[in-house]
Amino acid sequence: MAAKPYRVLDVDGVRDFLAGVTEVRRRLGGRMSDWRVGEVGDGNLNLVFIIEGPEGSACLKQALPYVRAAGPGWPMSLERARFENEYFRAVAPYVGGLIPALYHFEPELHCTVMERLSPHIILRHGLIAGRRYPRAARDIGEYVARACFFTSDLAQPFERKLDAVALFADNTPMIRITVDLIFAEPYYEAPRNRHTAPQLDRAAAELRRDATLKRAAARFGEKFLTQPQALVHGDLHSGSVMVTVSDSRVIDPEFAFYGPIGFDLGAFLGNLLLSWYSQGGHVSGGDDREAHRAWILGEAKIFWETFRQRFMALWEQHGNGDLYPRAMFQGQEGAAALAQAREDYIAVLFADMLGFAACKMIRRILGFAHVLDFEGIADPYLRARCESGALAMAALLLRSPQRFRCIDDVLQAVPQIASTAV
Repeated sequence: MAAKPYRVLDVDGVRDFLAGVTEVRRRLGGRMSDWRVGEVGDGNLNLVFIIEGPEGSACLKQALPYVRAAGPGWPMSLERARFENEYFRAVAPYVGGLIPALYHFEPELHCTVMERLSPHIILRHGLIAGRRYPRAARDIGEYVARACFFTSDLAQPFERKLDAVALFADNTPMIRITVDLIFAEPYYEAPRNRHTAPQLDRAAAELRRDATLKRAAARFGEKFLTQPQALVHGDLHSGSVMVTVSDSRVIDPEFAFYGPIGFDLGAFLGNLLLSWYSQGGHVSGGDDREAHRAWILGEAKIFWETFRQRFMALWEQHGNGDLYPRAMFQGQEGAAALAQAREDYIAVLFADMLGFAACKMIRRILGFAHVLDFEGIADPYLRARCESGALAMAALLLRSPQRFRCIDDVLQAVPQIASTAV
């Protein structure tokens, strides 16, 4: 098939393009005129089309040459579609059915055709609606453990990993977004920032004057840029997970790069905490959301404990990389030393998770690109009350990390902070 120059696809363009992709055309069935095509993207960056045919369906995602949430005034590299495809290819052997099946990647159009996930919905939307997904936290804990362990020096020879580091190092436009929007701009008066004003003016000003907190956030920015532990998704929030009660899938890895494992862990945990603090703004019909809040905290614990258990088990079974080589740890004393090294490694990941979670929470309240959990609360005073609790918790995680030795310490603090926040 002849290469097609880049163009922004519309409904007719999607039909014309897919008519030339044999595997997808067969999957959809019927004639091109029989296919129903609709654009459903509601994210910050891309176009997303759902295509339904007489025999099957598919999803097409196309990168736009600018940030969709900001418009053409904020140009953006189209290459993010290539890195998303490379990420999926890299982790697919390890994560199995926790990602969508990929049908076709078209580099000239910077688009991917993949499995349509149905009846899945975005996890964030389900949490806002008060729904429960028994597998989600466990599945995502398993996902991060497998995707990160098998792409790290614990499982691979460093030569193989460095080749992949070099590949993903070119994803600089997306890394730049993270550096600016998460680790810098929320902490000063940047033009792209916004918050619930005037209700959060005082809280925002106090946070931006807090030198201790800003030093802590900067240290996590340093970790982000200087610790290529594993191939990370780079944007693993509750909007990047699609769920049913029995299935979970990770989507949208265009921010993928080699970075700290705690960054993916923190992104997911931080979004669970944002959901918890937002619940007071979604009370309706006599449901005070207290049971849902308790469930969310339980899921946060399941997420971390699943990750920890699976990562440790994978290390025991498949730890054949250049970090902590087995030959160094022979005999009973060696085995004990290796077991302690593993515990120390996990303890660092836990601390990193909490710090990165805090940074992600702050950016979603004081920076660019907020979350529907809070944005869906129409009353600004109620929204600000919810957001102030989340901000206070994030600040505590950064200012006083010594308070949090285990996940239970975090989960006990969450409601306490909520009761003291204004």
